[in-house]
Amino acid sequence: MERRKRALAAIDGETGQNVVAALADIAPDFATYLIEFPFGDIYSRPGLGPRDREIATIAALAVMGNAAQQFKVHIEAGLNVGLTRDEITEILMQMAVYAGFPAALNGFFSAKEVFAARAGIAD
Repeated sequence: MERRKRALAAIDGETGQNVVAALADIAPDFATYLIEFPFGDIYSRPGLGPRDREIATIAALAVMGNAAQQFKVHIEAGLNVGLTRDEITEILMQMAVYAGFPAALNGFFSAKEVFAARAGIAD
């Protein structure tokens, strides 16, 4: 479990740890699953590195349109693993073609919030 927690910290940073902590009093088992499956089984698979996995995750969450909080966590994660703000913007531009302008707009506004919160932090 410690390896998985380290992976969570490296990818999602403090934001991901806050999600797990917020679940502690309502669904601690779910918090465990949230760490074990994605970070123990999926993110550790060979074939894609953390950066590429975050590109895929950001794109998927942007097109879902119903996962704003998770989307913001993964914008943070993308920045943590080396994506730039410009690259995240391009991911959202691409999603406008496949998911429509409303999904892209929602993504841009959520990304803007994350970027503003990280103002002054080198990405």
